[in-house]
Amino acid sequence: MTQTPQIKIPATYMRGGTSKGVFFRLQDLPASAQVPGAARDALLLRVIGSPDPYGKQIDGMGGATSSTSKTVILAKSSKPEHDVDYLFGQVSIDKPFVDWSGNCGNLSAAVGSFAIASGLIDAARVPANGIATVRIWQANIGKTIIAHVPMTNGEVQETGDFELDGVTFPAAEVKLEFLDPAAEEEGGGGAMFPTGNLVDDLDVPGIGVLKVTMINAGIPTIFVDADAIGYTGTELQDAINGDPAALARFETIRAHGALRMGLIAHLDEAAKRQHTPKVAFVAKPAGYVSSSGKQVAAGEIDLLVRALSMGKLHHAMMGTAAVAIGTAAAILGTLVNLAAGGGPRNSVRFGHPSGTLMVGAEAALADGVWSVTKAIMSRSARVLMEGVVRVPGDAF
Repeated sequence: MTQTPQIKIPATYMRGGTSKGVFFRLQDLPASAQVPGAARDALLLRVIGSPDPYGKQIDGMGGATSSTSKTVILAKSSKPEHDVDYLFGQVSIDKPFVDWSGNCGNLSAAVGSFAIASGLIDAARVPANGIATVRIWQANIGKTIIAHVPMTNGEVQETGDFELDGVTFPAAEVKLEFLDPAAEEEGGGGAMFPTGNLVDDLDVPGIGVLKVTMINAGIPTIFVDADAIGYTGTELQDAINGDPAALARFETIRAHGALRMGLIAHLDEAAKRQHTPKVAFVAKPAGYVSSSGKQVAAGEIDLLVRALSMGKLHHAMMGTAAVAIGTAAAILGTLVNLAAGGGPRNSVRFGHPSGTLMVGAEAALADGVWSVTKAIMSRSARVLMEGVVRVPGDAF
């Protein structure tokens, strides 16, 4: 039998926010994978260890969760006034596809650091000490992200005392600005609210008519009140992920919401678009014990949010969903705004399974139309390993 040796591809394994992923420079990929298509997808699937019918990704770099089955490709930017082009691929765990339909807000925190360390940023734009401002073009959705990366003695500063619920150890704070986060290229023809409504009635078979807020900001997201689907908003992962019937109901809501938002043309397309839209349920503040055992008091938060990613309840909160939460909270009358008590606000602190998170958004109403100039939040990032990743030479 002919054996094909493994090949080596330069790569860096990084944590960004509450996610982990394998980062590549576009120029380091094999030639056939430097362009979008089947070869690139096959390569990334093999790197991560998918599709895995066992659901473990043992033979790859993935961690068998939506937060750890991720890939990033960066290149010097082709866009004026930008430093780096950032392409994100959410790799399915058990199916043979890579979802390119949205961004990863958590890994966005690592993009600036990786770009600086990898020589993708003009050295004249990077101070030896202070804050480096990295202008990122998010290629999946056609949006700009500004990362403020701390520098010390000419190196990216990764250690520090910034704590992020859902991440075990403190690190250096990376501030992110998501500019014009609404009206993505995908979803609803570019509208923040694809149906034109802040709240819609969504008829979901087997569940009934639900009040939902469907928004395109950060990532397409469907918000529903927790009590409307039998929850309190204080649930942790096991309460949802250990209930196959509940997961099936959420997937039904997601599929019908995606159809209503114009993200898919037929319901059966939802199965091949796992990354977007997200489904989240919201509730008014209440005390609970987080997954780490920390007590979260009702007075510490403005509302409760639980969100699903790739068919499972997320252990903390997706960064892009946090942008959607902050944006919706700033717009009077959405379910998120109402759960937070209603009224105008430019920031919100919400409780998630791992603790709390604050996100800000600048929203304005003009001529009956809401717009958001930017959403702001802090994350952290750290290189976990760097060198080469190996894959069989015939894998793509």
